[in-house]
Amino acid sequence: MPAIGSRTLSTTPRAVPGASRNTRPTRATAPAKPPAPRPPRAAEPADVLVVGAGIVGAAIAWRAAAAGLTVTLLDPEPGDGATHAAAGMLAPAAESTPGEDAAAALHRAAADAWPAFAAELTAASGVDVGLRTSGTVLLAHDSGDRRTLHDDVARHRAAGLPTVDLDLEEAAGLAPFVGPLVTAAAHVGSDHQVDPRATHRALLAALDATGRATLVRASADRVTTVQGAVVGVVDDAGRAHRAHRTVLAAGVATTALAASLGAATAPLLPLRGVVGQTLRLQADPWLRLPTVLRGLVQGREVYVVPREPAEDGRYEIVVGATTEETPDDRRPRAGGTFALLRDARVLVPALDECVLLDVTQRARPTTPDLLPLVGESGVPGLLVAAGHHRNGVLHAPLTADAVVALLTGGTLPAVLVPADPRRFAPAPRPRRRPAPLAAAGLWASRDGAPAQR
Repeated sequence: MPAIGSRTLSTTPRAVPGASRNTRPTRATAPAKPPAPRPPRAAEPADVLVVGAGIVGAAIAWRAAAAGLTVTLLDPEPGDGATHAAAGMLAPAAESTPGEDAAAALHRAAADAWPAFAAELTAASGVDVGLRTSGTVLLAHDSGDRRTLHDDVARHRAAGLPTVDLDLEEAAGLAPFVGPLVTAAAHVGSDHQVDPRATHRALLAALDATGRATLVRASADRVTTVQGAVVGVVDDAGRAHRAHRTVLAAGVATTALAASLGAATAPLLPLRGVVGQTLRLQADPWLRLPTVLRGLVQGREVYVVPREPAEDGRYEIVVGATTEETPDDRRPRAGGTFALLRDARVLVPALDECVLLDVTQRARPTTPDLLPLVGESGVPGLLVAAGHHRNGVLHAPLTADAVVALLTGGTLPAVLVPADPRRFAPAPRPRRRPAPLAAAGLWASRDGAPAQR
């Protein structure tokens, strides 16, 4: 058999219209071998790969795409982590504690960023994010709670936060269903709320509208490098996702992903999960709570956060939150649910009439010093945005803009400098200098006198 591609003579003369039967046979050419298919070209790396699509990761992705960068956002279940459980309080006063000046400054700057961020996000997505700026009523139950409330009010005023004492009649005017077991109240005008689930929906819609982002529903398995620089991740199906810069915003999982770089390279990102449980109730129109309530009941913190009403007048109330130093476990315990309802109904007894819609438990990513990890990791190509503890929703706009500033050649704002992820890196060991005698080639003799070796 002739080789494929060789030229052969036809064994059967072909009849050519208009030609004599005595026409000599013509040469026939075998069909040309089709060219071998080219291997598929690897997709161009994105400008930015964001691992984790909670409210922080989604906000970073949207802001980066809006700044003109191409973005890949990777998460198997976007928004199903701590964002899904969050109540959405923007509380620079209530979330500050004595002695934590860096955190207090960060909370205030983050709260200031929210109004403009919410307006831009709603305009870009068409989704109302539920920002309500009616402040928060602080409530106390017993004498110990009153003392704590008094101290908190004094501290908020000293920090310049708008806080006023309320008598019980004034408190009832702001929160009509406050119960008779409440003995003291105050109002803090700096602490507001937003709906985290609505905000997350808005972020994904706005991100899609940019036309420069791809959402991949997969879980990152490990971080990949080339010549010491991070170039993306490999997901749990073995697929590579490449980018010029990678941002780890994967909550508690951020620590394990960073560790996948190996002990010699991985940045030290000490995150632990602090589990919290929240409840969602459905209230009828008659039980109208116009503002956020935060209370102390025998030293235990509890909050009651009303959402905007639906078309039928019913609305959602979020009650929270427990705090447990336990491994990440999404199965709520009955004891936590009971404790939240017990304390919440001290503040608002009418909650007994609500329908229990949902009990959600998630782990809050938390660092040893309670400050987040935001910025360069110390490994080329790798940034971090994680560890926001109870304040991921509050910090999301400020964190997103700070990370995008780094991605586009800028620097961190001053309030986020204490959140540098490299603060936990072990200090380099000082090089041991030779002892003076050894440096001179002399060694101490048994009697302490220098001796030539």
